[in-house]
Amino acid sequence: MTPKRLAWIGAVAAVGAVALVAARRRARSGEPRGRLRSSWTEVEGVPVHARVSARPASGTLPVVLVHGYGMSGSYMVPLARRLAAEFPVYVPDLPGHGRSGKPERPLGIPGLAEALQAWMEAVGLRRAAFVGNSMGCQIVAELAARHPETVDRLILVGPVTDPETRTVRQHLPRFLKTAFAERLSLAALMIADFFRAGPRRLADEARFMFQDPIERKLPEIDTPALVVRGEKDSVVPQRWAEEVAGRLGTDRLLVIPGEGHALNYSAAGELLRRIRPFLRCSFLP
Repeated sequence: MTPKRLAWIGAVAAVGAVALVAARRRARSGEPRGRLRSSWTEVEGVPVHARVSARPASGTLPVVLVHGYGMSGSYMVPLARRLAAEFPVYVPDLPGHGRSGKPERPLGIPGLAEALQAWMEAVGLRRAAFVGNSMGCQIVAELAARHPETVDRLILVGPVTDPETRTVRQHLPRFLKTAFAERLSLAALMIADFFRAGPRRLADEARFMFQDPIERKLPEIDTPALVVRGEKDSVVPQRWAEEVAGRLGTDRLLVIPGEGHALNYSAAGELLRRIRPFLRCSFLP
């Protein structure tokens, strides 16, 4: 047998071993994973990309996952796959993000909320549960305040922005500290999404994010809500998470030990375990 053929056999064996280990780890984790497919919808002249349950569970509440600043739905995938085994799941890339088209002008928080509402109408979603992360919490809170008939319940994961950090200079040290609590692979997704968005759009979006006083709209929301933060999330300190819950008029606040800001990516299995009862709960009208 030639050295070249031996090398090929070794490579195939190595790939097979890695795949086997990964499969065993998934089996041991006990976390179900659903399949997602790409979907494209024209919304007000802009093509919007979304990841959607390939075989959604029937008769259960749809769940829409909303990404944060500069990102796309790509970093929501670990949570989305787990949810998709139990719920119909939708993960849109909002206009100007990820694989979706870019409007002529960057959209602020109200504009992104209206774009989300328009996308829901276009795909035939009348009402859903929403899971927002980071700036995504601002967007879904805006949606709940403007279109309460659309929002069945809210899950705010790492809600921003803390009024004490509403400039880049104040926010950046907390963000960098929190980054050490995330999975390293998240950095690659962030770089790819930021590159797609471009520096000008990112600068405008940062301004929109810091200028949006989420604390003013929270008391207007009359929707069942759950607030979640990671114990090591410096961007969302415990004091601010408690204030968010208080302004929503709820005592539903969960803290996940040892985790950071992007729980939907770095701690997707534990996050699902914590939020599943809330998603399955029946709330009286």
